[in-house]
Order: sequence, then C-alpha cells, then structure tokens
Amino acid sequence: MKRASCNIAYFCQLQQNTVIMHQQKSQIHLAAELIYNSKHLVAFTGAGISVESGIPPFRGSEGLWSKYDPQVLELDYFHQNPKESWEVIKEIFYDFFGKAKPNAAHLALAKLEEMGLLKCVITQNIDNLHQAAGNTVVHEFHGNSQKLICTSCAKHYVVADLNFDALPPLCVDCKSLIKPDFIFFGEGIPQVAHNASLKAAEEADVLLIIGSTGEVVPANQIPILAKQTGTKVIEVNPESSRYTDFVTDIHLKGKAGKVMTELLKEIEGME
Repeated sequence: MKRASCNIAYFCQLQQNTVIMHQQKSQIHLAAELIYNSKHLVAFTGAGISVESGIPPFRGSEGLWSKYDPQVLELDYFHQNPKESWEVIKEIFYDFFGKAKPNAAHLALAKLEEMGLLKCVITQNIDNLHQAAGNTVVHEFHGNSQKLICTSCAKHYVVADLNFDALPPLCVDCKSLIKPDFIFFGEGIPQVAHNASLKAAEEADVLLIIGSTGEVVPANQIPILAKQTGTKVIEVNPESSRYTDFVTDIHLKGKAGKVMTELLKEIEGME
C-alpha cells in the first residue's frame, strides 16, 4: 500500500512538471512573437544575467558584500584610504571579474541586435560583458569597470594601460589618483547614460528585463517608466522580482542563459 502511494505521488509530480514545461514553452512562444513583431525592442539587464559568467551579485547571502566591506566603494573612504580601497577593488574587479566571459544570455542579446530586432541594452552591470558579446549600443547606468579615470585631470584609461602591481594607480600626466569609471556610493548616475536610458525606455514597445530584481534605485524606475508608456514587458528571472506582479506581462522563469537560448531559437524559427 505504501509503495502504491509513492507511485501515485511520483506520477502526480511528473504530470505537474509536464504541465509546467508546456506552460513555459507556450510563454516562450508568446514572448518570441512579441519580440519578432516589435518595432523598438530594448533590453534592461541586472546582475542576474552575469551570474552564469561567474560574477556573483553584490547583494544577498552569496553576494560580494557578504565577503567584502562595501565601504571600499564609498567615495569619501576611497579618497581618504586609496591604497586600502584599491587592494579590494583590484581583487574583485580586475583579478576576478576581469576573467569573466559572456555567457549564452549575453550572446543571445548580441544576436538579437545583429538580427535588427534589439535597438539597445540598458544595463546596471559594470562588467563590460555586453560589449564583449557584441552589443554595440549599451547604456551603462552605473559605468564600466574596464574603464578608468583620473580624479584630477579626467584623463581616461583602459585596464591594459595600467600596472596594478603598485597601488593605488596614479595618472601618468598629473600623478593624481585614478579610480574605476563606475559609480561609487555617493556619486550620481552619469548624465549621458541616464538620459539615454530614459529615452530608450520611453521609445520601447517591448522591454526585455533579464536578471534584475528591481531593488536598485534609481535604475529600478526604468521598467516602470516604460510600462507607463504602454510597453509590453517580458521578464527573465529564476524567481519573482519586484516587477513580476507590477509591470511584467510575460515571466519566463529560469536561468538567463537557458531561457534566452530557448527564446532565441524560437525567434530564429520565425524568420
């Protein structure tokens, strides 16, 4: 009797999994149709898209701030303790992040741009992986860790220009402190990226959210702005986010790489 009960439970679970799988396939087809027929598709990405590239999010139990003290990215602390800040910055962003490669989700977005469907990417990430994958129009809401700037004369550098053996790195022209060209706590959003992101959100007829939980202010307002203009919103996230019940029309549950691979395959089948 006990064995029969176990078998019934097993087959009920199997049936439930099959229903869920068919529902997901149907949702992917609907999302693919929206994207294929869109006039102005925009992607909005957060930390979740880069997890499969080996880059953990900053927040959460497995996030970077559970290992490192976030004060190293506070602007005042950085200027007062440049060597201490740079030792952690080097470890996180250049020894660790610097080895990351684009994953299937990044590559899928690059392919959507190549197909003429995706107009731009708005990203909260600073890892440069969208550009590495092949996207050419990327609005970096929080800057880019692969670019650096002198805090005095504003001379720009790329990572290859600098030697991180001696910390902190100093400008070759004025000998002032160099900082990564991404947003520290206490800094404002770059005006050019901010304006371009708002414009893209207003113009979008379909917005594809990937890997953003909607917790980071003010970037989290972009999907809300898009929705207010009548944009259809597709969300790719393993779990529900702050957007799911509020602005999302289609929620594709799963890891970014897997879902985007399936979605791209469906879209390519429509060509």
